Amino acid sequence: MTAPAQKRGLAHWFHRRGWSDVMIATPYVWLLVFFLAPFLIVLAMSFATRTPTAPPFSFGGEHPLLNLTGYARLFHDTLYIRAFVTSLLNAGLATILCLLLGYPMALALIRVSAGWRNVLLMLVILPFWTSFLLRVYAWMGLMGSNSWFNKLLTGAYNAVVPTDWALRAIPMMHSNFAVVLVTVYTYLPFMILPLYANLERLDLTLDEAAMDLGSRPLRVFWDVTLPQSIPGIIAGALLVFIPAAGELVIPSLVGDAARPMIGRVISDEFSAARDWPMASSIAVALLVLMVFPMMAYSHYQAKAQHDPTAKGTS
Repeated sequence: MTAPAQKRGLAHWFHRRGWSDVMIATPYVWLLVFFLAPFLIVLAMSFATRTPTAPPFSFGGEHPLLNLTGYARLFHDTLYIRAFVTSLLNAGLATILCLLLGYPMALALIRVSAGWRNVLLMLVILPFWTSFLLRVYAWMGLMGSNSWFNKLLTGAYNAVVPTDWALRAIPMMHSNFAVVLVTVYTYLPFMILPLYANLERLDLTLDEAAMDLGSRPLRVFWDVTLPQSIPGIIAGALLVFIPAAGELVIPSLVGDAARPMIGRVISDEFSAARDWPMASSIAVALLVLMVFPMMAYSHYQAKAQHDPTAKGTS
């Protein structure tokens, strides 16, 4: 049997046995089992009432079937309001810094030779080859009061400020500064890679044509390159902002316990306070809050597909 005949026979067997339907259905089953079902469990738990029993929640009986106390506390308890605001501010600042650092790096990747491009891409991905927790612990060592990194920065600071303002060590640990710094380091590749994938598809001859017509390099970037890279910017921003807003490990290890982010609040409610309904209410609220950026991105993509003249689609 010839190779084309074998391929046709294999395709016939594949479709006759229904394996194509199985493979198509597999991602949906995965989402149903590992995303939708757990979400429905957490959603139901958010309407329960906290009890001292095990499990520490209950529905119906002497307790209301739908208890909205947890959701009501989100709007008047300053702990949760402050945690949400802190999370959004830290995640937003980290996203902006990742964009400012990642865009030039992604732009440089598409302008170097193919050999150097592979090396630089490997260096971008290299941190993923080591443990995430180990990298956070490394930053904890660098930001400690007795570390060489802190002493170096302290010496540089003391050299340019008056003697009255001199410091023995710069207080970096257990602060929002430390959270944003480690978050930027951790999620920077998530900004670079979507930007690189988007910029790589751009037609560089458009930049050359604009410069031939008399535009300066900065103007070419602003009018030609930047509008075409908006989809990559949005994708990278979402990949950084959404996980950064719900981050748990980084705020727990290097953050300020007096100003916790929402991920740590959820963890504390589940473990220390054993208030599972309240923790579930916070988790559902955070998920709903993170859905809005995804909806905005989907709306932007749909609009761009229906409007070929929109910026970033040319």
